[in-house]
Order: sequence, then C-alpha cells, then structure tokens
Amino acid sequence: MAAVEVRDLRKSYGDLTVVDGVSFTVEPGEVFALLGPNGAGKTTTVEILEGHRRADSGTVSVLGSDPAMHERGFLERIGIVLQDAGFDEDFTVAELLVLQRGLYPRRLAVDALIGQVGLAEKRNARVKTLSGGQRRRLDLALGLVGDPEMLFLDEPTTGFDPSARHHAWGLVEGLRDLGKTVLLTTHYLDEAEHLADRVAVMVQGRIVAMGTPTELTSAQRGVVVSFRIPRGVPVTSLPELGCTPVPEGAGWTLSTVHPAAVLHALSGWALEHGIELPALEVRRPSLEDAYLALVGPAAGVEREDASAPGGRA
Repeated sequence: MAAVEVRDLRKSYGDLTVVDGVSFTVEPGEVFALLGPNGAGKTTTVEILEGHRRADSGTVSVLGSDPAMHERGFLERIGIVLQDAGFDEDFTVAELLVLQRGLYPRRLAVDALIGQVGLAEKRNARVKTLSGGQRRRLDLALGLVGDPEMLFLDEPTTGFDPSARHHAWGLVEGLRDLGKTVLLTTHYLDEAEHLADRVAVMVQGRIVAMGTPTELTSAQRGVVVSFRIPRGVPVTSLPELGCTPVPEGAGWTLSTVHPAAVLHALSGWALEHGIELPALEVRRPSLEDAYLALVGPAAGVEREDASAPGGRA
C-alpha cells in the first residue's frame, strides 16, 4: 500500500483554483519533494494531506487514513514541520520537547534528539532567546519527537547556514534509512536534488512533471555553458553562439546541444579581443535548470491568494 495516494485533488477559494486535479503517490520509505513557485498550490496540497484543510473533491489517503477525519491514531503516526510554527516563548527547548513528547504513544529521547538537531548548547535556553535558524532546528525536533512513520517538512532549512543545512540533510537521510516516509517542500533545488527519491513540480495548481531528479534533468537537451565577462565589456559584443545567453548571478549562462561550437566561438572571440573569460564552465543540466525550464515565467511570480488563510496557496 502506498504511504500517500492522491487522486484528482481539487481546492478553490472563491473563483481562484489553487489545486487543479492533482494526482500522485508516495511509497513507504520514500523521500518525495513537491516543488513549485510561490502560489503553485504546494502548501494547500500539503495542508490537505496533513488534515488542516478539506479538499473540494478528489480522494486522499495518508498511511491508509483520510486526513480530514482527524483520527487520533492517524495524528499519532505523523510529524509536521511547518514553515512558521508558534511557540510559547517562555518555555525552554527541553521543556517544550518534553511537553510535545507527552502527546505521543511512541517517543524519542529528548536529550538525544536535542543533540541530533544541534541544539545541545541551547537545551535550557528559553525559546525567545533563539535565533531564526535555531528555531527551525527546534521545529524539526518537535516534528520528530513522536517518532512518526511519516514526516511532513515544509521548507525545513529556511534560515539555516550551509553547515546546519547539511546537518539537517543527514537527519533526513537517516529517517529514510529507518524506513520513514518524508514529504518535503523546499525552494532549495540542490536540497531536493540531494534528498529526494522523486520530485513533482507544480505550476498554477497542476503537476507539470514528476520523476526522479535524474529523470527530470535527463529530459533537458544539451549541456549548460556558463561564463563571466569583464566589467565594461557589453554582452552585445559576444559572437553568435546559436542561442541567447541569459544573466545568472554575476555571469551569463546558456543551454546548447553544440557545446564544442559554443566554446570555440567564445574562446576565439576572447583571444581576438585579449579578454579573459573567468568561471568558464560546461556542465550537465541540474535539477534547478530542469525546474526553471518547466516553471518558466511563473518562477518569478508570486500568486498571493487573499482568500486563503495566511495568504498562501
């Protein structure tokens, strides 16, 4: 039996449809990432799976239960890490975890969990003294303290420094090794590529692609060439490359099925004009490249829904 089974899920707020016929399954022990731009319908979909919202139509099964029924047995088997959880600011880290732990029949040891999420030095610190990244670590600990069979992670590493992010990735990989099922939403495409067994991309309420990260990146033709040009050299002076470079960070990037020809044209132009091309690189498409190709203009658009509580879709 699938850990999660969603069939033709639909949800609207007034005239705005935020989830439009979504279907997917998540297998037991799988890390499944749901990706998409702001307003794509990810949060609404996940909240229906958690039982926080009701679908207008379609069927949803999580661990064999209908989340909308709010059965105690179901709630005891899942863990949830929200984007923005509310805490009693006067509790200490340990006190809050002990309180949450008491709600579950299966429980993890508090001190061991505090160490796992990197809060050992903050064990007796009050929540109001924690930094944003430390609060996210506490969020993660609260989601895990009931030893859930399935964990929902909504943007779990927002506010983490690179070291903390990689530590959190290790925790998620450890959950997979223990046979736990994880449904992840994230705007960090490298995070999804590193952690997810499969990925679904949502755009305007619909799933536009689904598969392993390798399957999605393999669907992109050609390779990516990236480079920088010296300050003061206009991009319009570049030679004909067969496709138009687009800005990326401090440099330029393009996708091509003829990388040798592009490199020949670029290097010949640079030698002719006595110009160096810093950071010249040729690489296979990443999940981020595949995602941007799938999402297109929606990548830069936030579709805020004032009808949805919290303004998120």
